[in-house]
Amino acid sequence: MDPVQRTTTRGVLKVTLVDVEHRNALGGALVQGLYDAIADANADPRIRAVVLTNEGNTFCAGANLKQQGAGATPGATATVGLDELLRSIQTSPTPILGRIAGHVVGGGNGLAAALDVSIAADDVKFGFTEVRLGVVPAIISVVCLPKLRRADALETFLRGHRFSAARAAEMGLINRAVPRDQLDAAIEEVLADLRLGGPEALGVAKRLVYEVPDLPQDDAFRQMSRLSAELFRSREAAEGIAAFATRRKPTWADDGDDA
Repeated sequence: MDPVQRTTTRGVLKVTLVDVEHRNALGGALVQGLYDAIADANADPRIRAVVLTNEGNTFCAGANLKQQGAGATPGATATVGLDELLRSIQTSPTPILGRIAGHVVGGGNGLAAALDVSIAADDVKFGFTEVRLGVVPAIISVVCLPKLRRADALETFLRGHRFSAARAAEMGLINRAVPRDQLDAAIEEVLADLRLGGPEALGVAKRLVYEVPDLPQDDAFRQMSRLSAELFRSREAAEGIAAFATRRKPTWADDGDDA
């Protein structure tokens, strides 16, 4: 069975990890399936957002230990590696949300951290448990460390313990934790806002978050001034500004109201 299933509703691609037997571990087929789903979403202008979620009680258990030999890395048996998957999530112009309905262990934290907006049920647990296996969260540290205070990273990486979704949100690993019966509503609230944003603008806004902090300030102002001017001249901006001026919805907006 394919460990990754897809459904599409109102321009949202829902990607569900369904390898419950292996606790949605990062085996080759799962890593490849996620990578392909993101690539297909980026190639389809009808897809406005992606939601990644899970079946079973585990969102992602990290490395598939049955597939890992000495010196292997999570996802190494896929055509693409875990590093490429995480990079594809963060460079995707399509917003990608996490609906985290199960526990997050090891490399699964990398998925949660790489996503644009991650919301977890408040009864799930997180844990960087790698040291208890004699390894470290090496690859996922690239996406996790920018979100964590050094003190929190040291404690969680060294202890290898489990902590609550609320604590994960407090540390900045995810956006927030909500009661399980409010998880779908929280995701829908974010999707409703995304459907009102210009598709191209959303992709560029996401790029800013990753690119601007690494630029020297003078370069940042120079590049962002050029970018701002380009966007104000774009067809999307012309439509958005015209819609604002005439108090109508822009052509891309989908607020669920056809009136």
